[in-house]
Amino acid sequence: MAETMRAIQVRTPGGPDALEAVELAIPACGPGQVRVKASAIGAGGPDVLIRKGIYKWMPPLPAIPGNEMVGVIEAVGEGVASSLLGRRVLVSSRELPERGGCYAEYISVPAEAPFLLPDEIPDADACSLGNVQLAQALLLGVPAVQPLRSILVPGAAGGVATALTQLAAFHGITVIGTASTPAKQAHALKHGVSILVDPDPEGLAQRVMEATDGRGVDLAFDHVGDRLLVACIRSLAPMGTAVSYNIAGGPPSNDVFQELRALLTKSLAVRTFSIHTFDADREQRRGLMVKAIELMRQGAVKAPPTSIYGLGEARKVHELLDVGATLGKIVLKP
Repeated sequence: MAETMRAIQVRTPGGPDALEAVELAIPACGPGQVRVKASAIGAGGPDVLIRKGIYKWMPPLPAIPGNEMVGVIEAVGEGVASSLLGRRVLVSSRELPERGGCYAEYISVPAEAPFLLPDEIPDADACSLGNVQLAQALLLGVPAVQPLRSILVPGAAGGVATALTQLAAFHGITVIGTASTPAKQAHALKHGVSILVDPDPEGLAQRVMEATDGRGVDLAFDHVGDRLLVACIRSLAPMGTAVSYNIAGGPPSNDVFQELRALLTKSLAVRTFSIHTFDADREQRRGLMVKAIELMRQGAVKAPPTSIYGLGEARKVHELLDVGATLGKIVLKP
């Protein structure tokens, strides 16, 4: 066995050029650990934040980005059952002491961290399971005072959004979505969106009201902030909730509290959301992933289309991520 492995590392945060291809020693497999040989590595937004050095849960530098890896357990440490050897698994950095670490040919992790994968889920598809886990927490984690009839998902062709729309459709919930291009619109309609409306925040609430016979939606999921969060609030049905799970466009200039007060007769709510809420709740966090695996295994939720690149093409991949020039999931192959 070789003594070194290829990895992608960030020493000085910055643009895609900050990603360096390096040769590192293959990590030891210590007591209570397993070592996984990678076959597919997911690439996404949190990796960009690690590269830029602005991730709120930033690992120490020099850092290896990457938050999901699919591979095979090829070594076990002292105290770990040898029956795990050869098992195909998903490594999610949500189960690790530090985020990142997956842009590498090998990773050593606590033996209880990986998730066993069924044969029905291909390697590349399994890299999208984290989005299904997140979508479940988004959709099912908001206490409902009434059955969910409809939701609004702007940017419905995005990675998390694609999982969210499929999960909602699986539960019989009507999905109103937006998408900016014909290709993204086709993708959204194929993956659970029932009704497409124009994405411009100006007038979005009116279009949602027209699509719901004046009622509005029970949940609206905002990943942008700025004007979109306000539009989501205005799109809600009585007792509805707007869920802010990202703020890519910055905070809204409007006074959100005043927006809620202006619609007082609807008794609306705004919730900020992060999957890190479950960092200290291992049982619930892992339960969401186990359920995500089962949903994908049985075909209730399908992985989006994948674009495959070599591990050495990480800079090119991050150039695409920076401009949002991808549809579906990007996967790096060692």
